[in-house]
Amino acid sequence: MNTAYRMVYPFLPAFGRGLGVDLPALSLVMTLRGLAGAFGPFLAFVADNRGRKAGMLFGLLLFSSGLTLVVFFPTYIGFLIGLILSTLGKYAFDPAMQAYIGDRVAYQQRGRVLAATELGWSTSFILGMPFVAFLISRQGWLAPFPLLALLGIFSLGFLYWWLPKDPNPLKVRPSIIQNLRSTLTYGPAIAGLSIGLLASAANEVINLVFGVWMEDAFGLMIAALGGAAAVIGFSELGGEALSGGFTDRLGKIRAVGLGLAFNCLAALSLPIIGRNVSGALLGLFLFYITFEFTLVSSIPLMTEILPTARATLMAVYVGGLSLGRALGAFLVPLLYIPGKDPSIFRSVLVAVLFNLLALLALKLLRKGMGSSETIV
Repeated sequence: MNTAYRMVYPFLPAFGRGLGVDLPALSLVMTLRGLAGAFGPFLAFVADNRGRKAGMLFGLLLFSSGLTLVVFFPTYIGFLIGLILSTLGKYAFDPAMQAYIGDRVAYQQRGRVLAATELGWSTSFILGMPFVAFLISRQGWLAPFPLLALLGIFSLGFLYWWLPKDPNPLKVRPSIIQNLRSTLTYGPAIAGLSIGLLASAANEVINLVFGVWMEDAFGLMIAALGGAAAVIGFSELGGEALSGGFTDRLGKIRAVGLGLAFNCLAALSLPIIGRNVSGALLGLFLFYITFEFTLVSSIPLMTEILPTARATLMAVYVGGLSLGRALGAFLVPLLYIPGKDPSIFRSVLVAVLFNLLALLALKLLRKGMGSSETIV
């Protein structure tokens, strides 16, 4: 799922050439895909009312359907709808999985356990992106879609057979409207959602252009971009490992704050050290390792803010991350002009601004939670 979601970023130029569209048209796809996250809370209704396993299976069904659509309709519209469907599948799956763990793992150990699940995110770059580069370079831009669709269908069957059933659901459960109202009227929840939205927007204004930037500035081709993606994957693996090792010890709020601060410094380093391929890769390594540490540290924090509506809150959080990506994608054409301005400086400044606003939201979250030791 993560490979399918993430392959658009480093191979955006290849998909654009295959579809015959330019960066603004692809930016529209990414913006609409990000806006699809607004439907995540409604998809969480399945996990909250039918069980966490049902929510995960539903997500895999949507994911596989979206990729299959692109295989049979390899057009711009098919690509757009297919990406939205597969992304909705991820937005249904992830909160259900995180709520499943939140139901079963004590908060004091939850950072380590959820960090382990996030390893799928980094390995999608370490293993998935080079393999996608291999497929695209030999068989064209469409080649990854049928394979990933089949893997999604296999995963659906495997999870149905392997994952234990949920306990019998309670006869009376809050409606999705009640859960949403609880989430969107609770101050700490709003502050936490703001952190995710702002941090993901900061990441996206760099994320969406790094492949185009490295093509423009250094002339890297598809295979080399696959290798660059693997380097970023290792940085994310490092971020997940750091989060698993230190978030529970530092406290979730403190860990998120440190991650945001260091992500600002990493972003500012890009124009300074990114004047050759090695420097650019080092800067991206630092940028992604700090962002991943921030994001993974925020997940266990969010699972405990509103336990009575855990799946809904996590779905709203994922939706907030998606809306942040949509905001970043919307701004990209205003910040970066392919082929004319290989500088990434404007994107860096906007990323730092978003991170500083996220730090302000974190301060409000801490204030709203008071001195509770259970949430720190």
